[in-house]
Amino acid sequence: MAAGNNVATRNLATMDAHTLVITRVFDAPVGLVWQAWTRDEHLRKWSAPRAYTITHSEGDPRPGGKFRCCMREAGGKELWLGGVYREIVENERIVMTHAWDDADGRPGPETIVTVQFSDLGGKTKVTLQQSGFDSTQSRDGHAGGWCECLDLLAEHLADMRA
Repeated sequence: MAAGNNVATRNLATMDAHTLVITRVFDAPVGLVWQAWTRDEHLRKWSAPRAYTITHSEGDPRPGGKFRCCMREAGGKELWLGGVYREIVENERIVMTHAWDDADGRPGPETIVTVQFSDLGGKTKVTLQQSGFDSTQSRDGHAGGWCECLDLLAEHLADMRA
């Protein structure tokens, strides 16, 4: 868990077998949280679980813009993913597709990730919804990954404010 009071609240709720919803309140203003979600130099520091390193990250956060990322395990195995931004409303909402590459480098099944940002007067509520999972196992795996990433985001936001 993040140090100090970086995460004010933490909640995980799954709506059904195909949808994941995670809500967090971060001890940082919405503009700072938005930057952490939309700038590669910040995404590289928090957008993979602790056992991974981001070796490649690029994105064009605008409707129709694409993103691509590579997460490398300590043993060297690489996991590539990418997608397309469908909607960007600064400091309010990001909607994007999300697909892991298969062994041949082709995108696999696609999910939709919607991230809502709510300004709480110096704190920011983030509601992440990912839908379109083909199994509860996939949904639950993403839940664990996202929760760890959001812990890292809280730590990164604290560093950004220091």
